[in-house]
Amino acid sequence: MFVDEVKLSLASGKGGAGSVSFRRESMTPRGGPDGGDGGRGGHVIFRALPSINSLVDYRGKKKLHAQDGVPGAAANCTGADGEDLIVLVPVGTLVKDSETGSLLVDLDQEGDFVFLKGGRGGKGNHFFRTSVNQAPEHAQPGEMGEQRNILLELKLIADVGIIGLPNAGKSTLISRISAARPKIASYPFTTLTPHLGVVRIGDLKSFVVADIPGLIKGASQGVGLGIQFLRHVERTRFFIHLIDISSMDGVDPVSAYEDIQHEINSYDQLNQGKEGFFALTPRPQIVVLNKKDLLSQEQIQAIVQKFKTILGYSPYVISGVTGAGVSDLVQEVSRRVFAEGE
Repeated sequence: MFVDEVKLSLASGKGGAGSVSFRRESMTPRGGPDGGDGGRGGHVIFRALPSINSLVDYRGKKKLHAQDGVPGAAANCTGADGEDLIVLVPVGTLVKDSETGSLLVDLDQEGDFVFLKGGRGGKGNHFFRTSVNQAPEHAQPGEMGEQRNILLELKLIADVGIIGLPNAGKSTLISRISAARPKIASYPFTTLTPHLGVVRIGDLKSFVVADIPGLIKGASQGVGLGIQFLRHVERTRFFIHLIDISSMDGVDPVSAYEDIQHEINSYDQLNQGKEGFFALTPRPQIVVLNKKDLLSQEQIQAIVQKFKTILGYSPYVISGVTGAGVSDLVQEVSRRVFAEGE
């Protein structure tokens, strides 16, 4: 199951209390204070991993708490530190305040981030011994941990995003160029969640492609799946805009292109000024006309010329089913990915 938003209440551990204790051995008539310090409370640590691509592990969970520190003990024994709470999340996760929506952390790279620090352990009475107070009878309580109500919001990190109307062939294309295996069928909204695929170029190079489902005309007003998944192409370098030219559903290819552009513009307007938002409209695009195997060469040339005349684009023409033209498209995508990465 793909889950890209969850609300959680996180709390770090409380520090252990210091101990009040005195040496009481029978052969030590002047035994002094020997109360040990309490242990530190456990931290809350986010660990971002590229091997995770969903927040499903936290679905249904409300509160997560790190372990409290252990109190100190006699004989100057320091209490054990509380166990840290490790919250495993995908790379690309945003941590936001659940009430204000303000961005707290952008976990856009692999690694650990200490989000909430555990409370400090209290000092035992041994710490308070002085020349004028040889037998202190007090110790510190442990400090309270930190608590925060948060919203985790996932934005998948990919080099390239595939966008287009339902049934444009996005799932077929990503399954042909990568090892991803999304559901493929002939009805709209076959794909209900984003998919990531790794495209390998030779033995040493690869890039990541994201297939974004559900965009149709009116998506920005909530039609169909809405635009909830467009966040997953915010971090991509550019788009493959895939368009069905078979006209089996009666949609003009140029109109299909313009409909998606309108939804992207609407998405940018709705999210403008939000923390952690990356505008989509300025993103470069490779326009790709799909399903060439269903049309004659004359029909294809007429559609290509229409794109050149009306939009000024020279689109790629492919068939995701037969693989025609796909190799040239992959070469162009990889050229752009690795040129921008240098």
